[in-house]
Amino acid sequence: MMATIMQILDTTIANVAIPHMQASLGATRDTINWVLTSYIVASAIAIPITGWLSDRIGSRNLFLISTVGFVIASAMCGAAQTLEEMVAFRILQGITAAFLNPLSQTVMLDINAPKDQPKAMSIWGMGIMVGPIMGPLIGGYLTDNFDWRWVFYVNLPVGVVTFALLWWLLPSRAIRKRQFDVFGFSLLAIGIASLQLMLDRGQDQDWFSSTEIWIEMLAAVIALWMFVVHLFTGKNPMFERELWKHRNLVTGIFFMLVIGLVMMATMALLPPMLQNLYGYSVFDAGLLLMPRGVGVLITMFAGAQLIQRGWLDPRWSVGIGLTIAAASLWEMSGWTLVMGSTPFILSGFIQGLGLGLVFMPLNGLAFAGLPPHFRTEASSLLNLLRNVGASVGISAVSSILAQNIQRSHQYLSEHVTATTMNGVGAIVQELGVQGSVVTGMIDAEVNRQAAMIAYLNDYWLMAIVTAISVPLVVLLQKPAAPMKNDPSAAGH
Repeated sequence: MMATIMQILDTTIANVAIPHMQASLGATRDTINWVLTSYIVASAIAIPITGWLSDRIGSRNLFLISTVGFVIASAMCGAAQTLEEMVAFRILQGITAAFLNPLSQTVMLDINAPKDQPKAMSIWGMGIMVGPIMGPLIGGYLTDNFDWRWVFYVNLPVGVVTFALLWWLLPSRAIRKRQFDVFGFSLLAIGIASLQLMLDRGQDQDWFSSTEIWIEMLAAVIALWMFVVHLFTGKNPMFERELWKHRNLVTGIFFMLVIGLVMMATMALLPPMLQNLYGYSVFDAGLLLMPRGVGVLITMFAGAQLIQRGWLDPRWSVGIGLTIAAASLWEMSGWTLVMGSTPFILSGFIQGLGLGLVFMPLNGLAFAGLPPHFRTEASSLLNLLRNVGASVGISAVSSILAQNIQRSHQYLSEHVTATTMNGVGAIVQELGVQGSVVTGMIDAEVNRQAAMIAYLNDYWLMAIVTAISVPLVVLLQKPAAPMKNDPSAAGH
């Protein structure tokens, strides 16, 4: 869990330090985004081969190598002097980070008996869900009080302790010889990399008015389509076909897309809204997001206890959680610019309660009835689709936000006339040159109102998407009661 939390924090901790990196590394506003894009793309490409590598060199060896590699790459990122060095080191960091989540989830399942696995998944889920919330808070504190390089250096002491404990305690699985699907991996890597690049750079390149975005979209569609065909028709595919016979796993993969979209898209919208429209500092904005993590912790712990005792059907937990999350997002679509911090705290806490009820039982349901030797591959798929959902969600809401700001600004500006402004125009004319200050204030308020309308539209859209996914809970099957002496639960 230390390794998982360290890696999850790194997906968001560097975001708040980007402006400081830009000045220090001599980058432009466009090129500095490669610090984030390179990490995301490298991690997304590497995740799918976790199962094969784990079987090939052993899960223990892969976990230890990944931890060491992640810590070394973090130190190199902190010491980078140019943008090119930073991007190269972030690619290395992304590759090594990719294996940590699937391996940690597999270990948590392997070392716990089936009756204890809901509790284990709740512990694992706490790190996955709380990490992105704590990242901006910790990153803002380190950047403001020390230096942006400390958002990477902070991994060193944690990583050293983590490696020592893993070396001492970590179990391993038997090594299985498996042929590597080079063709399938190449198609998937091209597809995922093209999709991620399109999503990350679409807004800056004005989407499909750019030739680059068209090329990336066509490459993604063609490569991913060929990969799906190859997956179900080729010999020795990258993911064993028996995986797709498990309905709960396939349904869980879809829900992971929704969770990634809702959670990460919301986390991408809230900090800039709190800072730009409400005037909160980076650190204070992070504090206002913390109740969301508290809600997650409460329902993950309580839900695990209820499910473990048989008092709550995990499918009901998923449905109730999604409904609560949708209701919270709907409430957020009614926010105003003249409110205090209480609505942010309450809505975040309620949304955390909902997400906590979804994430833990969903992982348990996805792995229910799945043979133990498929766990690493299944975990890598779930993590991959959650990351893809997050990328799609962040890109979609950011693009819709920018478009809605323009539309709302145009609509509001049309109603700012001499008649509606009650004589302000005459005052501006009397002030002469100084009247430009008044018109500037009016324009700034129109911009502020337009941005708020755009944010509310995004929250409304995410509420609809979440609500629509609730009925799909009926596709999940209730797992059979675990046997106390199930041999698959034995530690290794």
